Amino acid sequence: MSYVPRLKEKYSAEIISAMTDKFGYKTVMRVPKLTKIVLSQGIGDAVADKKMIESAVSDLSRIAGQKAIATYSKKDISNFKLRKGMPIGTKVTLRGDRMYEFLDRLLSVALPRTRDFRGINPKGFDGRGNYNMGVTEHIIFPEIDIDKVSKILGMDVTFVTTAQSDEEAKALLDAFGFPFKTK
Repeated sequence: MSYVPRLKEKYSAEIISAMTDKFGYKTVMRVPKLTKIVLSQGIGDAVADKKMIESAVSDLSRIAGQKAIATYSKKDISNFKLRKGMPIGTKVTLRGDRMYEFLDRLLSVALPRTRDFRGINPKGFDGRGNYNMGVTEHIIFPEIDIDKVSKILGMDVTFVTTAQSDEEAKALLDAFGFPFKTK
């Protein structure tokens, strides 16, 4: 038997039926699902130090479990000493089993390791069923060796769902076990 990620199994076994009961979907295909997770880092200091991009790409690749890529500036901005084509960030898009594996690690290991963690902000929805959150320190992930980190970086995590509204998306993420703050 092949391996199935824990949260993927939970989605098909529990979440689909719970969401159908809650929102009254007529078919299983209407139930919102997580399509991808995008991790991105903007590294403004990389303008001065090129090695910073290489270490950020390797750290993000280690966190995600697949190769991250560098992102490049699209235009010149003289105030920031930025030229078109300079590396200014990193990103990686996770889909399928890797996405569920990362989500499991984020919810069960990384977020609880955050300093003064009281839950994630429920205001990160964009109106179309997607959720954005920021992580202030990338060292909360167990894959990162703190002794080898030259600079602590933050990152943005975007959860893209097929939900039609923020209410449906929040219900889906709640079902996965997101620790949203309650007022």
